[in-house]
Amino acid sequence: MKQFAILTKKETLQFIRELKIVWLPLAFIFLGITQPVVTYYLPYILEAFGGGQGIIIDSSMKDIAGNEILASTLESQFDQLGVIIIVISMMGVVQSDKANGMLGFILTRPVKVESYISSKIFSNYMFVAGSVALGYVVSYIYTNFLFTSIPFTSLIVALLFYLLWVLFVVSFTTMVSTFFNSQGVIALISIAVLLGIRMIVGLNPLLDRLNPASMSEYAKEALVFADIDMSVVWSVLITLLLSAIVMNFAKMWIANKKYNID
Repeated sequence: MKQFAILTKKETLQFIRELKIVWLPLAFIFLGITQPVVTYYLPYILEAFGGGQGIIIDSSMKDIAGNEILASTLESQFDQLGVIIIVISMMGVVQSDKANGMLGFILTRPVKVESYISSKIFSNYMFVAGSVALGYVVSYIYTNFLFTSIPFTSLIVALLFYLLWVLFVVSFTTMVSTFFNSQGVIALISIAVLLGIRMIVGLNPLLDRLNPASMSEYAKEALVFADIDMSVVWSVLITLLLSAIVMNFAKMWIANKKYNID
């Protein structure tokens, strides 16, 4: 436990040195603001700059319910640019330690691989989850102000579902970062796989049950319909299991490489 605490503190200090503690929350705040603000002001912008040139303005855009706006923030902003930003912020989470020799140095000390990997995933997840939650709450505030209000319970339930998807994103990116030595390759593979499994949500009910990206879809349903089927419990458990599996893959990969002296 002491090893885990020390390594987590080291990772937190790294966030500060890289200014990640500043730019990542700001990035998600920007994404959270974008959807409600653009949706609300787009009809006015089109009317001002192109309304007289044959552009049809749908006035109903101003009457969209707030819960639909917040759901579209998750789908259009967080699930696309948001995932890309998370991957880019984490692509060197293990790779940089391998490249500069820090991983070998750490593991020549009495440090367990489990402590190393768990501290990486825990510290990065808490930080990324906090940034996502901050952007989500800012989007909620703007949506309530510009559109209709959203029940607070729906907000919390949707956020909890979405953070399960974020857990898998963080775990998967960490695993890929242990496999490869090029940050470009890590980013490309992680983005392609994560966006790919997000795109196939909705194609098949059974596949959705096994797909961790379905947590994002459940978050949208919690906002739009305020009603979730209890069968979602199985999807939650499977998402947690898959996250644990990819964490274990990362641990085994390091344990079977020359970095481990045991």
